[in-house]
Amino acid sequence: MGYLMAVVLVLLAGVTARAEAGEQDAPPSVQAPRRSPDFLFGRPDGSIAVRGSWIFSRSGSDWYDFVTDQLTIDNSDFNAPAVTFELSFLMTPRLDIVAGVDLSSASTTSEYRDFVDNNRLPITQSTKLRGTTLSGGVKYALIPRGREVGNVAWVPNPVIPYVGAGGGAHWFELTQQGDFVDFVDLSVFSNLFESSGWSPSAHVFGGADVKLHRRVYLTIEARYQWTAGDLGADWIDFDPIDLSGLQIGTGVNFVF
Repeated sequence: MGYLMAVVLVLLAGVTARAEAGEQDAPPSVQAPRRSPDFLFGRPDGSIAVRGSWIFSRSGSDWYDFVTDQLTIDNSDFNAPAVTFELSFLMTPRLDIVAGVDLSSASTTSEYRDFVDNNRLPITQSTKLRGTTLSGGVKYALIPRGREVGNVAWVPNPVIPYVGAGGGAHWFELTQQGDFVDFVDLSVFSNLFESSGWSPSAHVFGGADVKLHRRVYLTIEARYQWTAGDLGADWIDFDPIDLSGLQIGTGVNFVF
């Protein structure tokens, strides 16, 4: 009987050793993956945003009236794509201070509607309008951005609508190059007209941040900006060019 008990004890020891060795040698792939928590460890301090948008130009000054009357240009030709970069910092649970830069560019080709050259060929031009806005403002969340759970966890809301306003400085560059008609003697000449400069701007905006991940939001925003620029000596007797317009865009917002 003692001999039999000894054999049983040896067999049990071997099985136990093999089981422990199997647990230690198990590859990591068979272990259950750890999911990242769907909350933050504390309220965010700010965000970085990148948006693509489309600008619908108001085109409300006499320069647009002149070129659309004489040339095969429509006001919609100055609608343009734009890209926006923004940095914001939390001031209160619902209020951010925001700084950003917008870049846009529109270009079109044209010809005179009522004139041709001596060879009865179109009299053609190319027009380009570029803009850059450096701005600052405030952004207010219409509902709380999230809620605190305990002392450390902060759960963001899935959708956060917001409004805001601000101002800044807008730089524009307008160039028009090609052949033109001298209305004094109806001769055709080649030239480059250009104007550029800085002017103050103001804007209002509204939109929503939609959560895609703990720190990543989809942003949808509409913004209206007011600004105008002095055309300078190349366009005599024209009012400042209207550079205002509606901007609608979408992008991503990374909170930190």
